[in-house]
Amino acid sequence: MMIVRTILNTTCYRGAVEVARFDDAAVRYADVVALDRTTTSFESGRSVALVGANGSGKSTLLLLLADLLSPTTGDVVRADGVEAAFVAQQHGHHDWMPLPVDEVLRMGCYRRRGLLGRITRSDRAEVEQVAARLEVGDLMSRSFGELSGGQRQRVLVAQALIGSPGLLLLDEPITGLDLPSQETILRVIDDEVARGAAVVFSTHHLEEAKRADRVMLLAGCVIADGTALDVLRPEYLAMAFGGRLLEVGGRSLLVDDHGHGHGDDHHHDDVGHRHLHQPEHAAERQTTAGDVEGDRT
Repeated sequence: MMIVRTILNTTCYRGAVEVARFDDAAVRYADVVALDRTTTSFESGRSVALVGANGSGKSTLLLLLADLLSPTTGDVVRADGVEAAFVAQQHGHHDWMPLPVDEVLRMGCYRRRGLLGRITRSDRAEVEQVAARLEVGDLMSRSFGELSGGQRQRVLVAQALIGSPGLLLLDEPITGLDLPSQETILRVIDDEVARGAAVVFSTHHLEEAKRADRVMLLAGCVIADGTALDVLRPEYLAMAFGGRLLEVGGRSLLVDDHGHGHGDDHHHDDVGHRHLHQPEHAAERQTTAGDVEGDRT
């Protein structure tokens, strides 16, 4: 099988500023490829949806942007002064947390104050502000571990907003949540983009991806990168998801074995599926949208 890497639209919006850049960055674990060679950039005031099956490299790409993982080869560069905030997948790992919601939110101040820094009046005001935005102000005295999944996720997203980071990274932020929590988080993503932040989030939901300014389709490498209209097409989705893409009544339906209960919420979910000796890596080539159109004729 040949993997076709297609860059459909790399136009930088007027007034957008590059906040992070990948220069031929790759992550490997022995002979296993978590993310193959990737060169791309991320700009302020734009949202980017990462779409792909389990093990496609979505979490790995987010961890690289968050500087929580180093590339095996190549470079990942974040612009000077750009602060990143990362919200990982939950997987129930925070069930034990005995802290009240107020304390969990204040932990967002540690990025600028340090663990021993004094929380100021302005910090407390900002905690109240982000709590109101995520509609968790009435939960401040509740134990975080006792909250529902949707409430916990809204608290974690609120925590990430403290300090107004220039790069907001969300790993499947609405998967498995109640509808009101989904709507609240999606609205906050839109608000952060309007503020001028770069927001990068992973998702298995095509409708969620369509809300983004840009979509990157992954399968161990970047298959297609551009607008949702250009990227979320049956031929590219078939490359990313294989037989899990069905054609029903002229519409493409994604059937993905999305199991959130296994693995952890970091890069381990992205390894174990791609090996250097597989023929698709030997045969892959980079092409343009015009090349793909020509292949169809």
